[in-house]
Amino acid sequence: MIRFTVITLFPEAVEPYLRTSMMWKAVDKGLADFELVNLRDFGLGPHKSVDDTPYGGGDGMLLRCEPVFAAVEFAKTKDPLAKVILPTPVGKIWNQGMAKSLPEGHYIILCPHYEGYDERIMSIVDYPISLGKYVLTGGELPALVIIDSVVRLIPGVLGGEKSAEIESFSEGDNLEYPQYTRPENFRGMKVPEVLLSGNHGEIAKWRKEHSGKI
Repeated sequence: MIRFTVITLFPEAVEPYLRTSMMWKAVDKGLADFELVNLRDFGLGPHKSVDDTPYGGGDGMLLRCEPVFAAVEFAKTKDPLAKVILPTPVGKIWNQGMAKSLPEGHYIILCPHYEGYDERIMSIVDYPISLGKYVLTGGELPALVIIDSVVRLIPGVLGGEKSAEIESFSEGDNLEYPQYTRPENFRGMKVPEVLLSGNHGEIAKWRKEHSGKI
């Protein structure tokens, strides 16, 4: 089983997705488990503050060490060996190969917010991960992308036995061949004849010829 604990200021933004579709199916089958931890519960003072202005000046606010460390330590009380994932622009670019190779276990995903985070938080991060060369307002979307891309690959989550094997990026930079379903002719756009032929050898050849790489 694979377990994900998401530390976030906005659990209400994450929970609905984890309770639907294939994510719910994975939990229902006992193949995955999700937990949400509200970072605000570990905030400081009467207002449960989790951020402060950066030393040296500058716009925006940074996540403070104290609430983040406390939240991670709380999550690790159930599993001291849990690994911490941080979505961050300085992380390694996430790809299908990484999703496939992530070992079973317990992962804590910390969702940053505001302008960023105190750099000392990196000392407790095992996997700094980036989704690409762009910036989002928070770590919730990256957390869900990481979770989805891993969980859908667990045998038994997707419908077909080879659903996760024959698809784009299943072998590096490969792109899956075009696919069609009914009707055979839609507004003058026809399904390639070879796919209607029943000739599996020719179909396999066509699919190979129409697969690509980026």
